[in-house]
Amino acid sequence: MADDKTKAHGQDRERINVNQEHEVRDWSKSLGVAPERLKKAVAAVGDRVKKVREYLKSDKPH
Repeated sequence: MADDKTKAHGQDRERINVNQEHEVRDWSKSLGVAPERLKKAVAAVGDRVKKVREYLKSDKPH
């Protein structure tokens, strides 16, 4: 969902921009996690949605 201003076709739905509050809110809701957990996942594996989903699946809270 990160906006790439060089692309005319809209948002980049392959990346998560944790520096934009609306993206954190929307991705947190979409992935069913708290914003803090989403930010931790992005910090651990990068901003690619596929990698974040994999991380969240493998990093289930106990």
